[in-house]
Amino acid sequence: MTVAAQRAMTAREWGLLALLSLLWGGSFFFVAVAVRELPPLTLVTLRVGLAAALLWACAPLIGVSPPRSGRAVASIAVLGFGNNALPFALIAWGQTHLPSGLASILNAATPLFTVLAAHVLTAEEKLSGLKLFGTLAGMAGVAWLIGPDMLFGATNNAWAELAVLAAALSYAMSAIFARRVRFLGLKPIDVAAGQATAATLLLAPLALIIDRPWTLSTPSLGVIASVLAIAAFSTALAYVVYFRILAGAGATNVLLVTLLVPVSSVLLGTVFLDERLLARQFVGFGLIAIGLAFIDGRLPRALFGGRNNPNPASGNSRLPIGPKSR
Repeated sequence: MTVAAQRAMTAREWGLLALLSLLWGGSFFFVAVAVRELPPLTLVTLRVGLAAALLWACAPLIGVSPPRSGRAVASIAVLGFGNNALPFALIAWGQTHLPSGLASILNAATPLFTVLAAHVLTAEEKLSGLKLFGTLAGMAGVAWLIGPDMLFGATNNAWAELAVLAAALSYAMSAIFARRVRFLGLKPIDVAAGQATAATLLLAPLALIIDRPWTLSTPSLGVIASVLAIAAFSTALAYVVYFRILAGAGATNVLLVTLLVPVSSVLLGTVFLDERLLARQFVGFGLIAIGLAFIDGRLPRALFGGRNNPNPASGNSRLPIGPKSR
């Protein structure tokens, strides 16, 4: 699967983008329901395990094939840890203390960390003036979100917020690492199935030792449905939709989902979970959104007619082949 160059998206691609934002925004909603009765490690193990099973079961239809070299297996294992196991577990634990909408807003900082990591760790993707402005605006939004909780002693909330930010940083570091995998003869969907499988193998022993799931009460039907939904829709199906958009519309266009996921998550949390976010949290998201818009390049092109950024897709076209799954 190749990554298309940036272009105007068709109506179908906009529909797929909206679907992806709902799938990934829904993951925060489903986690919020499931962590009421399931420990985070058990929940995340079920999520990646069921998603991996679904992807391999659909292998003939979606073209999944296993890695064929030791180097490919090792790379997928690293991605399974950094792009699935660690961030999923951190977000699930964070959501034991945070509204689902706030967790999704904090997770929107992933591209901010990615451009910072790329600036430090790569030679070809240095921060331009506009990207630097966007990153500073986004980080100001993050500080606005977590600062009051840290200053006024809301310890549990502050640690939970930092856990979700750590998950975003893990996604960013995985994005930089994942670029190596492109040279190992793996298709994107191979990596998706492989990292879900690797994450299952990493998490299952920990869940068995720490959570002892056989001692837990039988979960309610709502929790069981949420686990199935997050595995089937927000993980397995989301991979397929993500790569379909990436191949057709290009990496810069698919970045728009980062702005849409918090909207879906906040709406779902408000309607179905009676969550209410504070005004300052919407202000924080606004700053993050401005930052992402400048990193993406659309807003400065609209404001300045492209004069200051003649090649806005530069750098973004090399998104990792493993998505920053939510």
